[in-house]
Amino acid sequence: MNRLATATSPYLLQHADNPVDWYPWGDEAFAEARRRDVPLLISIGYAACHWCHVMAHESFEDEAVAALMNEKYVCVKVDREERPDVDAVYMAATQAMSGGGGWPMTVFATPDGKPFQAGTYYPPVSRHGLPSFRQLLIAVDRAWGDIREDVLRAGDGLVAELAHNARVVAGAEGVPDAGALAVAVDVVRREFDAERGGFGGAPKFPPSMTLEQLLRHHARTGDGGALDMVRRTCEAMARGGMYDQLGGGFARYSVDDAWVVPHFEKMLYDNALLLRVYLHLWRATGDALALRVVNETADWMLRELWLDGAGGFASSLDADTDGVEGKFYAWDADQLEAVLGSEDAAWAATVFAVTPEGTFEHGQSVLQLLQDPDEADAERFQSVRTRLFEARRDQRTAPGRDDKAVAAWNGLAVAALSEAGALTGRPELVAAARQTAEMLERVHWDDKTSRLTRTSRDGVAGAHNPGVLEDYADVAEGLLALYAVTGEPRWFGFAGRLLDVVLDEFRDESGLFYDTAGDAETLIFRPADPTDNATPGGTSAAAGALLTYAALTGSGRHREAAEQALHFTGALAEKAPRFAGWGLAVAEALADGPREVAIVGEWQAGGEPDAGGGSETAGGSEAGGGAGSSEAFRELHLTALRSNAPGLVIAVTPPTAPDDGTPGTPGTPGTPETLPELLSDRPTINGEPAAYVCRGFVCQAPTTQVTVLTSELG
Repeated sequence: MNRLATATSPYLLQHADNPVDWYPWGDEAFAEARRRDVPLLISIGYAACHWCHVMAHESFEDEAVAALMNEKYVCVKVDREERPDVDAVYMAATQAMSGGGGWPMTVFATPDGKPFQAGTYYPPVSRHGLPSFRQLLIAVDRAWGDIREDVLRAGDGLVAELAHNARVVAGAEGVPDAGALAVAVDVVRREFDAERGGFGGAPKFPPSMTLEQLLRHHARTGDGGALDMVRRTCEAMARGGMYDQLGGGFARYSVDDAWVVPHFEKMLYDNALLLRVYLHLWRATGDALALRVVNETADWMLRELWLDGAGGFASSLDADTDGVEGKFYAWDADQLEAVLGSEDAAWAATVFAVTPEGTFEHGQSVLQLLQDPDEADAERFQSVRTRLFEARRDQRTAPGRDDKAVAAWNGLAVAALSEAGALTGRPELVAAARQTAEMLERVHWDDKTSRLTRTSRDGVAGAHNPGVLEDYADVAEGLLALYAVTGEPRWFGFAGRLLDVVLDEFRDESGLFYDTAGDAETLIFRPADPTDNATPGGTSAAAGALLTYAALTGSGRHREAAEQALHFTGALAEKAPRFAGWGLAVAEALADGPREVAIVGEWQAGGEPDAGGGSETAGGSEAGGGAGSSEAFRELHLTALRSNAPGLVIAVTPPTAPDDGTPGTPGTPGTPETLPELLSDRPTINGEPAAYVCRGFVCQAPTTQVTVLTSELG
């Protein structure tokens, strides 16, 4: 048992029994490296990472390799999901030195943390041009002993270059205007795979932020081609092997260009982002497949990732079971027959594209649903699907779950579930979003320091994992979406506190946003990456939340900061728009105003705008109901939520507690100090609920009519 035994990270705990004398990231490791005058060996990964497991089994569990590591280095293990700041600086170094990046990441650094050699996975024996891990350990040790001055000089030079590159974004171009947004869509169109959906070649990642950008562009301009790219990509992903055809939810990415074989790990952030994309696609088109994916993905999140007790969502499910990648998900004909019998098995093999040779490994296939069965077979399909799901659940080893909660990813889940619950009439989804927001406020937020902690586990905040920019921004985004659905002022107020920290601690005098706070731990340089990756980058996420908050409050400070955050997006609009999808989506909202809707009147709390009764939730119950003005209010509210206007901002009068004996709305009643300025001086019309549609607080005449509101938001 090494120093990882008391870690809160499931990834670090996976290595607690290694013969390697691992240190967690921290001063103790640096001090020991200085004392022994040896380099640091920094290994970075995450719990659901397949190749991290492979390298661990091949090298870190090997006694001889571990002995060499312990003799020559101070070995540090980092969970990239707990410390994205540490991951970011060493990933930049790895990419600069090796031309590529990924996990597991293997970095050799001086005792003060400056990297001088870096790569990713190293095999136990030399192959495919890679040295064995043992050879690498010996070579780096020799360099440290024989040419240390050169090593130190190289480390200093690299760190200086990386620090300079992090600041280059400060001088970037301006906010993308309508012309730049059109150019960005044209570039994306050229990269679109018209045959298979998606963009580029293998491996194919779900382009969540770009899809949202295209949906907003279509809504603003009527560009049918933009919408077509979204529809075709979403259908291809939903019908391929990357989507779990039995249990719902998306895997991390497809290893091929046709969405057939996934990399099987399932991440909260992917599913939260894709849930919102499919919801917005359904909102725009009424597409039945998109709605099915919304419901099944939400069900998967609540079933597989919900954290009983503390609330909120776990980070991921592993790619491997019993040491085999994809074992939980893949099938062959014999396995189908054992569950279904010969006749149904043959039919299911056709429906789910299970072939004799297999589409995956060892003659097995990943289930696909390339087209829906005939309507006459709907009942049979449901029976087959249910039996396969139950057999998989009961007879196979489930993938391991990384049960830490990451603030940013839970913020993404709050946004998606809030909107999905409201638009699909599922109050239990809104309730889960609210409980997640409560967990974030109770566990991750420290009122005394006004700071957010990035991770928690079992309801306890991580002691050494401060929130980074994406945590503050994504949580604020989720809270503002939850406020728009529930009208509960506490979420608007909490979002404001988070964004105050963003402006005060993550932004310098030039308007540049850094990924870490000004008083955060000093790393080899302060990271500032404005591009999107698997999730919205911190800068673009901050731009979105700041823009929404500015539209609710009229705050010029927040609006100006949002626009400054989009400056680098302008530089990427023509050159690499797929690396700025969320920033471009925010820019679409900015180009549209964004439009603001204030809805005023009396209404009763009820989970979501069209709820009509109690419903069991992930951890409680919600009640709806009401009549007269309450129902009129709900119709106006739901009409606003159904609008496709890019980045639409909604402010609603706080609800009153239900009068039917059910629990009231969480939070304190609204006061002038806690309500958005957008609601100020917005009277009802003859006592009836009214909606005001505005841009920059300049409003059209209020209306009580759903048809008029629909027209104004069209």
